[in-house]
Amino acid sequence: MTHKATRHRGRVLLRPLTLIAAVAVALSACGAPAAAPPGQSGSAVAGGGGGGGKVVIGVGGQTLLTYLPTTLAQQLGYYKDEGVDVELQDLQGGSKALTAMVGGSTNVTSGYYEHTIQMQAKNQQIKAFVDMGQSSGLALLVAPKNEGQIKTIADLKGKNVGVTAPGSSTDMFVKFLLAKNNMQQSDAAVSAIGAGSSAVAAVEQGQVDAAVMLEPDVSVLTKRIGHNPTVLEDVRTSEGLKEVFATDSWPSACLYAKTDWLNQNKDTAAKLAKAIKRTLEYINGHSGAEIAAKMPESFAGGDKELYAKVIEDLKKTLSKDGTFTDDGVQAVLKTQQVANADVGSKEIKLSETYTNDLVK
Repeated sequence: MTHKATRHRGRVLLRPLTLIAAVAVALSACGAPAAAPPGQSGSAVAGGGGGGGKVVIGVGGQTLLTYLPTTLAQQLGYYKDEGVDVELQDLQGGSKALTAMVGGSTNVTSGYYEHTIQMQAKNQQIKAFVDMGQSSGLALLVAPKNEGQIKTIADLKGKNVGVTAPGSSTDMFVKFLLAKNNMQQSDAAVSAIGAGSSAVAAVEQGQVDAAVMLEPDVSVLTKRIGHNPTVLEDVRTSEGLKEVFATDSWPSACLYAKTDWLNQNKDTAAKLAKAIKRTLEYINGHSGAEIAAKMPESFAGGDKELYAKVIEDLKKTLSKDGTFTDDGVQAVLKTQQVANADVGSKEIKLSETYTNDLVK
């Protein structure tokens, strides 16, 4: 899918396709699948998956396209093929999914790799074992009420920036960009606006001055305000990723678990990794239409043809084989060292935050 670039308020901005916006609106109208309450499957979690019990995977926002492989693997029957009984819980936020796993309500998290670094800095060992995304897919947008007033990162001083939740990847993105522009983290405040309809409404109605958003929320906002929003930074493309993080790979969505759980359930974790790897291979070898046909009906918002085109565009940002790269994990660590005071200059053993052994 080819994006048309236009110059808007001093910044090259990708023109969101009308078709993507239409799908995004449909997805927003449908809403996210209801999440099972954390702890509901306590008996399954207690089993740990090692003895054939159910493995509960908490997803940091199941309808967000960044986590599509986690659901697609279930739809394709790949978890079952590998002999693992998987339950997916939509916890509608990466930090919430992490919290549920640390608290014992889930076994595995479908969340962002950076959480493994954050937790090691707090002396809690978790490890990622299969990568799904090569970019965080974030965009820092200006709320319509401030267009023409906020043109650069420096203009965010004294402003309120919306993020999905404090401590989330969106929050870290703001902090990283402030530091990169020689500003203090306290120069801009952050407010939790969640994702989906709540995030779109917060930006559209001017509850925040700017916000970090993901797809399909960016396209929903574009459709609602009737024009392209001002974009300050955008890592939805390889060009933007290199400009912001100076890397071609920034591991994002992945499966991770407590290191102790992995050590006790290596066979189960390897089966999960294989299922995701097979899913990534399926995505790489099939069209957006074929993939859309396998996803839950509600995810398409009533129009599979449009949904298919969104997925086709997504394919470029996904891992092809599920492995982490040295450059990629180093780039994420550098981001955390700059953006996260809890990490800062602490010694982080990256070899303990991820493994490629289970996906090979």
